[in-house]
Amino acid sequence: MQYQIIENTPIAPGVFLLDLAGDTSMVKAPGQFCQIRIPGFYLRRPISLCDWDENGMTLIYKAVGQGTDALSRMEIGGMLDILNGLGNGYDLSNAGAHPLVIGGGAGVPPLYALAKALIAQGAEPIVCLGFNKAEEVFLLDSFEDLDVPVLLATVDGSAGQKGFVTDALPEGYDSFFACGPLPMLQAVYKTCKTAGQLSLEERMACGFGACMGCTIQTRNGPKRVCKDGPVFRKEELTW
Repeated sequence: MQYQIIENTPIAPGVFLLDLAGDTSMVKAPGQFCQIRIPGFYLRRPISLCDWDENGMTLIYKAVGQGTDALSRMEIGGMLDILNGLGNGYDLSNAGAHPLVIGGGAGVPPLYALAKALIAQGAEPIVCLGFNKAEEVFLLDSFEDLDVPVLLATVDGSAGQKGFVTDALPEGYDSFFACGPLPMLQAVYKTCKTAGQLSLEERMACGFGACMGCTIQTRNGPKRVCKDGPVFRKEELTW
């Protein structure tokens, strides 16, 4: 599927907002991802969807290698070949009235669409975001515009509470939804005592379960992060 670049701008050091026009009918749930073919590179790059509507979608990505660096230099009007609506997103059916939405660094973007979906079904989410330092914070204003409580933590204390995102978690929530780097997810897994769902990050080659390269071990046997995930229920994980 072809998508046209509408915007591709930096919003934090090394972090870019990519607005694309194109078909999003295959996207069914927050937490799903797409696989972008970047001109000049063989393997596609997986990026979670931050938001979408009937006209297109917003991605937020970090330029961490040659491929995403090349993506960050693509200009408005350019076209991208993208496999969209991949993976299994978050299941909101048992979120409860007061779910926690917990994100860290590059794991924050898909939680924006998640927060919107929770609000749309009548829940009152509390958003908890973690970054290393103030200059790396992004999407904070967008979450605050949803009129939900937003708790912020930075490792160096330059914005919000000093410490990790788990240091900012409140009491009295019904469930949790998390996305971020593995050490953060493992800390959330051990800290949060309710049921929850965690979106995992793994290197992906195909993005749809054929290559088996992103397989992890769960309590229910081997699972492919791209096909069976990337979202897994807390009780499935072996941490």
